[in-house]
Amino acid sequence: MLAVWRRVIGLAWPIMAEQTTRTLMRTVDIIISGMFSPAAITAIGLADLYARLPLRIGLGLGGGAIALSSQDTGRGAGDTRDEAITQAIVLGAIAGVPFVLFGLVLSEFAISVLGGNAAVVAYGSVYLALVMVTAPARHVGLIAARALQGTGDTISPMIVNVVANVANVTGSVVLGLGLFGAPRLEIVGVGIATAVANVFTGIVLVGVIASPFRQGRLVRPTDWVVTKQLVAVSTPRVGEGMVATAIEFPFNSLLLLLGTEVNAGYQVGRRVYQQITSPLGRGYNVAASVVVGQSLGAGKPDQARFEGWSIAALGLATVGVIGIGLALEADTFVAIFTDDPETVEYAITFAVAYGLGAPLLVTYIVIAGALQGAGETKIPFVARASGLFLFYLCGSYIAAIPLGYGAAGVGAGIVGYFAWSLLVVTVGFRYGDWAGKAARMMDERTDSERS
Repeated sequence: MLAVWRRVIGLAWPIMAEQTTRTLMRTVDIIISGMFSPAAITAIGLADLYARLPLRIGLGLGGGAIALSSQDTGRGAGDTRDEAITQAIVLGAIAGVPFVLFGLVLSEFAISVLGGNAAVVAYGSVYLALVMVTAPARHVGLIAARALQGTGDTISPMIVNVVANVANVTGSVVLGLGLFGAPRLEIVGVGIATAVANVFTGIVLVGVIASPFRQGRLVRPTDWVVTKQLVAVSTPRVGEGMVATAIEFPFNSLLLLLGTEVNAGYQVGRRVYQQITSPLGRGYNVAASVVVGQSLGAGKPDQARFEGWSIAALGLATVGVIGIGLALEADTFVAIFTDDPETVEYAITFAVAYGLGAPLLVTYIVIAGALQGAGETKIPFVARASGLFLFYLCGSYIAAIPLGYGAAGVGAGIVGYFAWSLLVVTVGFRYGDWAGKAARMMDERTDSERS
């Protein structure tokens, strides 16, 4: 187990560093927004609901890319690996075009339909339009990073993303607050910084793949078997993300029904959790996909199974413990984001809920990543989609409104969602035929390559 942990940490630390700067970017956005008003915080949160749509597609196609590239790297099949990487990038760029149109035409309507007041709509619509026009680049950046990680190269995506994220943070501060002679653009400045970072990341990571210095290269797509497998692996991942995003709309409406300060408190409480623990969780998720995928590619399913459980234990020993500490010191962390007394009260409630749920969530994330490395994305889809509907939305509503527990009831629904999702993926990983599925997919790609 210690050997697995050492390998995972070697793979995961660059992802953690990258994700730390990425979550720092979102954290800075909320801190800056908090300097304007609670309405600005809510506007960023509501706009991000829509901004997650291209994120979900990029992560979904990236999941397909990392599954195929890790398996083919493990078995030394460079041609099908390169085919999968190229096809995923092309599909991602094409899938981003509708979001450009959405951002240009429907951004104001999209914010207003969620029930935000005039100030929230004014802030959110401009920010949303700026972010959506760079959706194709966002897709390409996410997919290219996952493809490189699948080959075992987690350093290159880290360097590119850290540079982009630091530039994004700097741009948000300078343009948002009007420092160093720059105009004070407030939310517009935050949106511009994010858009520029998205374009930079996509272009540079494609350049890294096209260079002769890394495993993997861009080729002319020709293999329909790879296309079929990419779509088959990616579709549940995209569906999982889309369900999560769709659930967020009525969920945020529920929060707004409880009050603007409740919604703002949720954004702050969740951001506290994400800034502190999300980078580690994402690193373990990707490392689990890479390690399990490469072991399956090398024909070692028993080793892959042991590695999955071992990485889950590592997540519990780190993120799980940190989450409990966060719950105990929630008031200290929340104070960094806002000093509005009512918002602080609700933010502490949500930060405690996320902290207490951290051991459950990180274990789910790791096991879902292990299944993804095998190309098994249906089980995590069922786990997350059902948990979101039954507990995150319905459970939260029942506890908050009919039972009268308010924000505390929503917090209980969040923890219930984590517990249910973990139960489903654990059963799937223990009893499912994910190793056999990976073997059949690799055989199919080998037969196609030979023909």
